[in-house]
Amino acid sequence: MSPALDERDRIRAAMDRILAGTPERSNGALTVVALAAEADVPRNALTQRHLDLKNEFYGKVKERGQPSDVEVRLRKQIVKLKELRAADQEELAGLRADREALVRVVNQLTLENRQLRQQLTAPDPVVRILPTQPQPPAG
Repeated sequence: MSPALDERDRIRAAMDRILAGTPERSNGALTVVALAAEADVPRNALTQRHLDLKNEFYGKVKERGQPSDVEVRLRKQIVKLKELRAADQEELAGLRADREALVRVVNQLTLENRQLRQQLTAPDPVVRILPTQPQPPAG
């Protein structure tokens, strides 16, 4: 038996094991990568030499009517990323609102501080500096 025939037999056997849900050498995903690992052949054996077997595998996967493992994983990741993005957008909106409020407060305090300093320099200041009280020692 030539290596190519043996390779095709191994790929077919691997295809049967993966589709039956009993992989021996791979994670059992419905992908060419898992099929190549299961058949113990390089991936390019399926993408270059045995395109018919790769297409047959994907055809059988499609017949099952289930999305591939990769598609399921990617759809879950998309949902998770959309949730994270929504949470980030919400947090960002809150931070923007906080920033605007803080800018207004800083401007108001700057204005009040300037007015108080001007009153202190007036000939008869209305504002009086109060003596500070000593702080108790930290214990």
